Formats: sequence, C-alpha cells, structure tokens
Amino acid sequence: MPSPYSTLPERDSWFAPLSIDLIVKVFKTTFFHPFVAWIIPLCFRAQNMFWDAPPMLVSIAWASFISLSWIAGAINDRLAFGLPREVDLSEEVIVITGGASGLGLLIAEVYGMRGATVAVLDVEEMENGEARGVKYYKCDVTDKEQLAWVAAEIETDLGTPTVLINNAAIVIGKPLLSLTFPEIEKSISTNLLSHFYTIKTFLPAMTRSEVGGTIVTISSVIGTVGAAQLTDYAAAKAGISALHRSLAAELRESHPQIRTVLVTPGQLSTPLFYGVQTPNRFLAPVVEPVDVAKEVIAAIDTGRNAAIGMPLYARWIDWYNVLPLGLQAVARRLAGVDNGMKTFVGRQGAKKEQKEGLIQGF
Repeated sequence: MPSPYSTLPERDSWFAPLSIDLIVKVFKTTFFHPFVAWIIPLCFRAQNMFWDAPPMLVSIAWASFISLSWIAGAINDRLAFGLPREVDLSEEVIVITGGASGLGLLIAEVYGMRGATVAVLDVEEMENGEARGVKYYKCDVTDKEQLAWVAAEIETDLGTPTVLINNAAIVIGKPLLSLTFPEIEKSISTNLLSHFYTIKTFLPAMTRSEVGGTIVTISSVIGTVGAAQLTDYAAAKAGISALHRSLAAELRESHPQIRTVLVTPGQLSTPLFYGVQTPNRFLAPVVEPVDVAKEVIAAIDTGRNAAIGMPLYARWIDWYNVLPLGLQAVARRLAGVDNGMKTFVGRQGAKKEQKEGLIQGF
C-alpha cells in the first residue's frame, strides 16, 4: 500500500539496502536450515566419500546440530505458547483500533480482501476510504462510554468480535519539561489506558465465544530501553507490555481458548515517527509496516500465541537490561537512541509537508 506521505528523511549510505536482518534471513534459509545442511553430506556421499572421512563427519555433525536446534525451537514454542486454536476467517470479526492509517489500515485491508469481517475504530477518517469487508466506526478509544456504544454497534452490525488488535497510538515527541499536563494525559490515555478500556469492553464476549479469540498488542522496543523526548510514550509502551504479559498469564488459567500476540517493533516506516533519523540502518533498520503485518496476520491465521519482535535487535532487546549500567550507557551512545528524536516531525508535520508540497505543485 503506497503511503500518501513523502519518504521518511533518512541518512543515505551505499549499504542502505543491506542490514543484519537480511544477512540472518539468508543464513537461516541456507547454512542454518536442516534441509540444506543435510544436502552437504549427501553430496559428499555422491562423490563416493567414505562415511568416516573427516569432511563427511564434520558435515553430518553440523547437519545433526542444526536439526536438533530446529527441533528444540519447535518444542520451546509449544511449551511457551501451547496449542493453536482453529481459525475460520469467514467466522472471524476483527476489531482494529487506530486502523485508519499505517499498520492498522494495512492489516484491515488485507483481512477485508480475504473475506474476514473487519471493524476499524479511529478518530480520523480512513485514508483510503472503506475497503471491501472493512467497516469504519468513528470512535475515541480513550472515551469509555463512546467505546461501549460502538461495541454494541459492532455486535449488532457484524457479530461478536473474535480478534482485537490494539494498535492506536500517538507520539507527541517533546522533552518532559516541555510537555503540558493535557498532553501527558492524552498520551497516557491513548497509548496505555485505551488498552484497558478496549480489553474490558471486548474480552467478555470473546470468552463466551465457542471459537475463542485473539488479542494483539502493538507495543514498542522503546518500552524497554526508553529514549529522550519519549518519556510519556516509553512509559505507556512499557505499561502495555506488562499489561499484555499479565493478561496472558490470567487467560492461560481462566480462558485458555483466548490467544495473545505481543508485537514489539523497532522504528516503523509510518507517519507516526516521521522525521526520526535511524542512527544505524545496518544494525537497526527501519521496519516496513508490511513486514510487521505479515507476522501479525500469520499469528492470527494460525490461531497461536506469539511474541513478535522486529527487526533482529528487537528480539534480543530484553538482554539490554542485563548489561552493567556502564555498558548500557556506552550502548546508548553508540546506538544514538537518545538523538533520533531531534529531527522528529510526526504525523501532523508530515501532513503539513504534504499540504505545502501540493500548494507548491500548483
């Protein structure tokens, strides 16, 4: 889906398309894949190499190690996330907050085209208008009464929701001393409290459904590491990650038919963080919404619990807090995490630039 905004301003480099994520992906589908690993000893054997020859023994040992690692990974996922639920898209009613643009809109349009019933909740009109299978409800998810009214409308119009994707978010992007109290309240209400409100509103019906349900929480790595000019946003994202994990623990005991998916991406290529400069595209590439959408959709389609982190460093970010404080400080300086927001423009700034560009075009 093309963005209505200009490309996010980033530093240019000759290796911009290359990232650690791409390298790891290539290795996972070649040298670190069991099928490819076992091809090597088979090729040796096709050359009439003896079974006890050193190259043959090394290749067999490597293939065995890779195969056992894949098996261990599958067992780990089963122990961590349990069995999946059955999903029939024709029976699913998917509610997406903040689905009028960006990642939420992309997921909504994909599911609408695939035959699922989708309800989008947002205070802004949908950028591309209502798509097939997608119904828009103007709703402020920080307003409990408005949310309850819209939930009743969805129940009447579309049926009982089975999937809730909490995607609504705002970024103010100011230092704490520059934030006003209304801005703090708006940020915390949208980025944190709205998750409590939507879950309390839609979860009871899910627990009564025979097909179960799925709750997806869109968090951020900023909730783990924090960053300058993101005090309110970081606090809220840390809160929803903790909320999600606690809720998942409760549901495992009381309603095991409900699945939970926690998504902790790095910087997304959406207007929400327009203008933010990524310090290192190789180690911390900007994540395209379509890549995150693929992972979220795959988790929902297969009816499984999941923890999704993108790009690669997002899957290991929890180890940051294990480091000694001195190393954490060094890592922050090297990563430039506290300097990225200095060029922040945001969604409103992006719209302003787009408007100015149209005026200049005339």
